[in-house]
Amino acid sequence: MLRLAASALVVLVAPPLYLILDLAVVGRLGLSELAALSVATLVLATISTQLTFLSYGTTARSGRAFGAGDRDRAVAEGVQASWIAVGVGTAIVAAGWLLAPWITRALVPDDVVAAEAAGWLRIAVFGVPLILLSMAGNGWMRGVQDIRRPVYFVVAGLAVGAVLCVGLVHGIGGLPRLGLQGSAWANLVGQSLTGIAFVWRLAVESGGRFRPDWPVIRAQLTMARDLILRSLSFQICFISAAAVAARFGVAEVAAHQVVLQLWDFTALLLDSLAIAAQQLVGAALGAKAFDVARKLSGKVTAVSVGVSVVLVAILVIGIAAIPRIFTDDPQILDAMRTPWWFFIVMLPIAAVVFALDGVLLGSGDAAFLRTATLAGALGAFLPMIWLSLIFDWGLAGIWTGLLAFMCVRLAAVVWRVRSGAWVK
Repeated sequence: MLRLAASALVVLVAPPLYLILDLAVVGRLGLSELAALSVATLVLATISTQLTFLSYGTTARSGRAFGAGDRDRAVAEGVQASWIAVGVGTAIVAAGWLLAPWITRALVPDDVVAAEAAGWLRIAVFGVPLILLSMAGNGWMRGVQDIRRPVYFVVAGLAVGAVLCVGLVHGIGGLPRLGLQGSAWANLVGQSLTGIAFVWRLAVESGGRFRPDWPVIRAQLTMARDLILRSLSFQICFISAAAVAARFGVAEVAAHQVVLQLWDFTALLLDSLAIAAQQLVGAALGAKAFDVARKLSGKVTAVSVGVSVVLVAILVIGIAAIPRIFTDDPQILDAMRTPWWFFIVMLPIAAVVFALDGVLLGSGDAAFLRTATLAGALGAFLPMIWLSLIFDWGLAGIWTGLLAFMCVRLAAVVWRVRSGAWVK
């Protein structure tokens, strides 16, 4: 479990680390370039987030085939997911290239920043099919529990992109100085190399058998619908939270975003355990080892909760020191104390939710997860967030809404796992 989680964590963490480097390199060009990069990468990240079904859905289906002893069928799931990646990716390239100026203009009022963001996006969007092929590749390779190659592919591609980013943006090492567009070209090359590596491995494993299997593609798209609705509900919650926090003042929105970024980081750590659970449970169910699958659900939950307890201890001990890493503004530091304690309370709850999410994804129970997440978003979080705005409850109201959202999901996944329906 820990080996699988470690592999997943590297793959999850590598893109955000690359983005930090990209922001640091472009930030030396000037304020407008940095703002443009932030807007353009937000658009690209939003697209990628909505299409994670290519990894999570493929892992579930591939893992069950692998557990049943049918490695060829497990790899074939990757082939069909790759066809979806190519189709969806091509459509996004066409739409993104045409609509980039309108999209960026809608997100930022400054004409110069919007134009620069559109220029970056029109280059980088050509890498979307390769990004989606990487997701599909991650999915089937996790399903067959190939834990090393995805790490090599992702790290190698992003490492090349990182070197090119520094060289092309500032004209170092004999490379042309392209400024902001250099960042886009580096992103495109790095993502493309990773995608090509995954396609190469798929060709080797499948023996070059790339024929579309329409019944499998339809089944994958059905699961994709549920996972897209689930991820969309997450986006609605966090965008709404940021919008409402902005109404309470500059210090409040800054404090909210800092704590939310820490939440995102810990979520990656817990999500890596959930991915390990998805792989192991999928394989166990494929082998019809139902008792093993049930025991795994308990083990991964225990490990996840243990990790959360360590994180809670760090956050409690570092309540005075950790926030100062991000700011020394007394107003922001004061505003951070409220969401900080909510964050601490939410971590053990999130540990159980993430672990059991992984278990249920491994069983292919995406429809239930979709319904549970939508219920938490529409029935708990959004009402609380808008009541917080109406009655001026501040960050306490926003984070109460997030806590309620997690509690609804907790009740739902615990009930589902205890019911045993997911095993069937």
